[in-house]
Amino acid sequence: MNETLIDATGIEVTYGNGIKVLHGVDVSICRGETVGIVGESGSGKTTLGRALLRLVDVSAGSIRFDGRDITRLPEGEMRPLRRRIQMIFQDPMASLNPRHTIRRILSEPLKLHGLAKTAAETEARVAKMLERVSLPAVCLDRNPHELSGGQRQRVGIARAALLEPDFVLADEIVSGLDVSTQAQVLKLLKGLSADLGLSMAFISHDLSVIRAVCDRVYVMRFGKIEEEGACAEVFANPRSAYTRLLLDAIPLPEITPGWLDSKAGVEDAA
Repeated sequence: MNETLIDATGIEVTYGNGIKVLHGVDVSICRGETVGIVGESGSGKTTLGRALLRLVDVSAGSIRFDGRDITRLPEGEMRPLRRRIQMIFQDPMASLNPRHTIRRILSEPLKLHGLAKTAAETEARVAKMLERVSLPAVCLDRNPHELSGGQRQRVGIARAALLEPDFVLADEIVSGLDVSTQAQVLKLLKGLSADLGLSMAFISHDLSVIRAVCDRVYVMRFGKIEEEGACAEVFANPRSAYTRLLLDAIPLPEITPGWLDSKAGVEDAA
């Protein structure tokens, strides 16, 4: 059994208007594991993801990261952990500074966290990662609006991966992309996860995406975990009537080992 990296127990989140969004949620993620968090809009999956990253405060429960209780850790003590806990956002245009070039967007986090000592080392790391995410070097001197949606999402992935995190939260990151570009981005994430030994939580409403990339899945409904288990088992033999409804509502493609490759087609810089 792999070592647990994130262990959240009894998580509750209540917003300022008194509305409770999460109701005693338990989630664990092992090192090197990719976990799916799936549910309809309003199920609480995004709130759960942000709670795991300490981007929203919990009103009850505890969150342990690498054995350390971070539930109410002051921001000054959380800051050194931020490099190790990264997020890839659904809308890269909202998370990438429109006034900065891609070179600056990728270089500044390296400098901020002291991962590159010189300008030459920074440039070399950025160039290597750009190649790893299949983006041409000419992108470095462009601004986010000059790139396609798929290219911007690759920049977001590159920015997170450059910091050599232990855990990455990917929130609906292929929503709005065409099927071929979705498959390319998912294939890229799977490769990076394997190469870097990343733990990942993948939030999506798309069950076929979860099935293609995740080891385990949590099915959420009304702020609670409806069902949890290995993806293959949950999709083949769902225990919950709600999970069965989700599966019946969204026809799933037959996932084979080459499914992502067939959907991705010829690798390009989409």
